[in-house]
Amino acid sequence: MDSSDIQRKNIAIIGGGLVGSLNACFLAKRNFQVDIYEAREDIRVTKSARGRSINLALSYRGRQALKAIGLEDQVVSQGIPMRARMIHSLSGKKSAIPYGTKSQYILSISRENLNKDLLTAVEKYSNAKVHFGHRLVKCNPEKGVITVLGQDKVPKDVTCDLIVGCDGAFSTVRTYLMKKPRFDYSQQYIPHGYMELNIPPKNGDNKSFTCTLFMPFEEFEKLLTSSDVLDFFQKYFPDSIPLIGKQALVQDFFLLPAQSMISVKCSSFHFKSHCLLMGDAAHAIVPFFGQGMNAGFEDCLVFDELMDKFNNDFSMCLPEFSRLRIPDDHAISDLSMYNYIEMRAHVNSRWFIFRKNIERLLHAIMPSTFIPLYTMVTFSRIRYHEAVLHWYWQKKVINGGLFLLGTLIAVSGTYLLMRYKSPSPLDYLRRPSEWVTYFQNTGHVSL
Repeated sequence: MDSSDIQRKNIAIIGGGLVGSLNACFLAKRNFQVDIYEAREDIRVTKSARGRSINLALSYRGRQALKAIGLEDQVVSQGIPMRARMIHSLSGKKSAIPYGTKSQYILSISRENLNKDLLTAVEKYSNAKVHFGHRLVKCNPEKGVITVLGQDKVPKDVTCDLIVGCDGAFSTVRTYLMKKPRFDYSQQYIPHGYMELNIPPKNGDNKSFTCTLFMPFEEFEKLLTSSDVLDFFQKYFPDSIPLIGKQALVQDFFLLPAQSMISVKCSSFHFKSHCLLMGDAAHAIVPFFGQGMNAGFEDCLVFDELMDKFNNDFSMCLPEFSRLRIPDDHAISDLSMYNYIEMRAHVNSRWFIFRKNIERLLHAIMPSTFIPLYTMVTFSRIRYHEAVLHWYWQKKVINGGLFLLGTLIAVSGTYLLMRYKSPSPLDYLRRPSEWVTYFQNTGHVSL
């Protein structure tokens, strides 16, 4: 496919969020004509609403995607390194669980600032354009036609060679693919909701901290008054009250209702060579592994690598993208659900912490053989589903080793207990010199 042919290819990206804008950069670099249709107004000129987004954790996969379009250094410079998970006990004790080695960390990133940077990067390409305030109302993948509704409220048909759905967990593009034969779809809401709270900066240093409260909806619904909220935080999160402030805490708590979290799986991610799903539109996941954005960014990177491999041939790239990404994105969805249970129930468990220490020790001794699951997911590009398989193998090895060690300790302890508690009759068979004394003492023989 020569450059003149590429120039004639028009790609419509639905959704100008993180994945949509990053994807536009990748495709614009390949000289396609790229148009993003975003239902919202330009977030760079409008005031964003608080309370509807979760802090982002940028890790290796996401950084590699940003690196490929030349934005890694800019974004990383704005992030805050996070090296460990801090556990706060009710007694006030704090204990840290490191995410990886001393040199490994994830970055806390502002969703809003990252999205602004990506949109600005898109607009640097003369062959890319962002249409704000344009909502998708109809999608016809077979004909390559979408209908969008702009600010003038007049429906407009747009013809394109490829439709890329990056329009989030409640994707409009996906709803049209769901009508196609053999398209699988499932969704699951979890019982927990989330709410964002703000810790203001100290000493006027302009470094506020956004924290997220996760708990069951039924618990949120019990907190109806200011006193309820303060009593609840005094009981469960006492050290947060001085940091947030009582008045600000109550104000933030009642600013917006708790938001729901959904997990979405679908298959396939493409329709012929005309339509493709990426990011949350293809695989919305719960946020407990910090991989939602990173998995979406890796979608863009994998597709770009496939475009290199197949010389920009959509008929080859789209099926291969589904083949590669479906098992990986379903795997990270399952891992996120697993971590949801782990974080709410196991992080305070001594057995959990013991297992983590065993994993770190084995990784230090055999770094290429034993790799903690979190390290494989967060600090490498090992495919998600391969990381899961390796994790299962490691669990078997560790469990087998702990069982063997426990068995050896039990057998050794039993032997020592029996050995030193009292002599058995068999002992005398090994000590003939003591036979006479034994029989004299028992009165069975007289000499």
